[in-house]
Amino acid sequence: MTEFSWPVRVYYEDTDAGGVVYYANYLRYMERARTEMLRSIGFEQDKLAQENNIIFIVRKVTIDYLKPAIFNEELTVNAKMAGLRKASMLFEQTILNKQNDLLCQAEIKIACINSKTMKPVSIPAFIISELAHVD
Repeated sequence: MTEFSWPVRVYYEDTDAGGVVYYANYLRYMERARTEMLRSIGFEQDKLAQENNIIFIVRKVTIDYLKPAIFNEELTVNAKMAGLRKASMLFEQTILNKQNDLLCQAEIKIACINSKTMKPVSIPAFIISELAHVD
C-alpha cells in the first residue's frame, strides 16, 4: 500500500499556552488520517459497526516527537499500512510541516473487535481485499 496523506491546519484549540501543539493532539491528527484512508477506499467506520458489528481500536502506540508544530501551521499527516494480520493492522505514520520537516512519527497497532462483545475478531475478508489493492 502506498502512503495516504491528509492535510491538517493547527488551530488555536490544538495548542498549549505557548502556541505549540499539545502532545496528545498529534494522535488525533493521526486518527483522522487513518479514518480518511478507510473512507477513501469505501469504508465508513460507523457503518462497519452498525452493519458488521466491528470496530477498530488502538491497541498500541509508539511515538517520537521530534519538532513542535505551532499555531496556524499547515501539516501533512501520512498513514502507511506496514502490516496486516488476521485481527490487526500496523500503521506507520508521520506528520510533516510545509517545509517537509519531520515533526512526529509513530507506529500504531489497530485491533479489530466485535462491537458487542468487545473481543478481538478477524478483519472481514472484504476489507482485507480492499486494503490489499490500495495504491
